[in-house]
Parts: sequence; structure tokens; C-alpha cells
Amino acid sequence: MTMTQKILQACPLPPPLANRLSSLCPVEVLTDAPDQNTFLRERGGEFTVLITTGTQGADRALIEALPNLKAICSLGVGYDAIDLDAAREHGVMISNTPDVLNDCVADLAMGLLIDTVRGLSASDRHVRRGDWPRLGPTMPSTRVSGKRLGMLGMGRVGQVIARRAGGFDMEIRYHTRSAKPELPWQHEPSLLALAQWCDFLIVACPGSPETFHLVSAEVLQALGPNGFLVNVARGSVVDEKALVAALESGQLAGAGLDVFENEPEVPTELLSNDRVVVLPHVGSATRETRAAMCELVLKNVGRFIAEGSLVTPVQ
Repeated sequence: MTMTQKILQACPLPPPLANRLSSLCPVEVLTDAPDQNTFLRERGGEFTVLITTGTQGADRALIEALPNLKAICSLGVGYDAIDLDAAREHGVMISNTPDVLNDCVADLAMGLLIDTVRGLSASDRHVRRGDWPRLGPTMPSTRVSGKRLGMLGMGRVGQVIARRAGGFDMEIRYHTRSAKPELPWQHEPSLLALAQWCDFLIVACPGSPETFHLVSAEVLQALGPNGFLVNVARGSVVDEKALVAALESGQLAGAGLDVFENEPEVPTELLSNDRVVVLPHVGSATRETRAAMCELVLKNVGRFIAEGSLVTPVQ
């Protein structure tokens, strides 16, 4: 089976992954082509495996330009940027890299929550500007420990975040489409009710058409002027315009954001707001986690080449 396989790399990949793919079978890099459309038209039929990332994904046009494609192996846990309908229609299997990034994303979620609520980044800027000697220390912030935490999403990452939050003596409730009776936390069937109840709302659900703008103006209003939002999931889950409006009107106390609707573009209103912490989508960006993610992609490709199956298939 090995001799018949050929990989198309859709975008730049971390060197530890890119450098080892060629040991599995021949590789071509789509972004190296002077004219990608011409390249796909002339050579698209050569490729059986597509390597992409959770943010780059693969749209219908790309999938249909690869008539012999059998597997898409994605570096990342999210697969909302892959056209699942097109993949299924053409019999293409998909793999992602779940679990290996849970701890680091959860760590970042808690760090982002603490930074946002306690105003750490804002206080850092205050000191660096020389405002401390002139204006005194920053105003008192809000306590983190002992507060009520609402989780939007309680999958692999959400459960690790909830366990971290337990160390801060937080009361935890979560909203998902259906309850998970095996978990120790209370399920809240209504996202609006969860937002009204909690002090902090952490978004940790997949991005999908079903979750698009799930955190709406109504949800933000329910979270209220003393509430904080943290998003480590996908920017599409939050109505960004409604978020800007809620922050500017004082309907929301603050937000910590690792993801945005139109990455890498970030609305200027968020950049200029001292009650907002913005990060460049780095939830899984540790050397240890990225190495584990790359290794899992290689295992998926290797399994497909050897056996025609995947280690971590997306169902």
C-alpha cells in the first residue's frame, strides 16, 4: 500500500512534523506552488492523503480537487474548518489530534481567567507606562477563588478546566446539548440560565454551525456587568459584535480571548479595551503539546498507509 500513497501538505507545518512526513511517502506542499489552482488541476489526482491544521482546514473546493483523496489528517483538535459534508460525500476519512492538548489548553484557560478577572495584563501595562509613581496602584479587582464558574461545553478540555477550577473552590455548572450523568457537576439545560447564575463563563465547546454565535447578545446580557467571559474554543461561538457592544456599554465586566471570528484580525475595539485580554490562539502552544500533536499526526498517517485506517478518526 505504501507505494501507491502520496501526501499533499495544505499549508506550512511545524518542522518536526513536516521533516518526517517524507519518510512515510512522497510529499508535495501546496503553498509552494506558484499557482495553486493550476497545480491542483494538473496534479490533484496524485494525492491520497491531505495534511492540514485545525485553522487551515479543507474546504469543499480543495477536497473535490483531489479525486483520489482517502484521508485528511489534521493537526489540531478542532475540525470545524474542514468541510465534513464534502469529505463524507467523497468517502474521505478524517483524523484530528484530541486529548494530547487538554492539559495545556486548560492551563491557559485558567491563566486567562485569572489575568482577565484580576487585571494582571492591565496592571503590567500600568507599571510599564510609569503610571504607578504618578497615579498610584491600579484599582482593586475581583476575587477569583470561591466564585461560580459556568462551562459552555464539557468535553475533554472542558472537564480538565473544571477540575482545575475545583482547586480554586469554585462551584461549577455546565451547559451541553445533553447531560453527562457520570460527571460530578450540575448540568444546566439553558445557556441563558447558566449565564445568569455564574460569575465567569468559559467557552470550551467545538466550533460548528450549531454553535455559531451561541454566546449571543442575550447571553452576554445575562452574564451581566459583573460577569466575565473567557473563550478558548473557537471565535465563531461568540457574537463578536455583541461582545464589543456589551463591553463598551458596561454590560460585561471583561473578556479573555484566545480565539476570534476572523483570525488573525482582532477588532480594534477589543485591542483598545483595558478590560480585555487578547492572545494569538496559543491554547496548545507549548513545546510538549505541539510535539505530541505532531507525533499523533504521524501515527495517523502511518496507520493509514499501512492499514487504511486512522488512530484518532473523527466520527
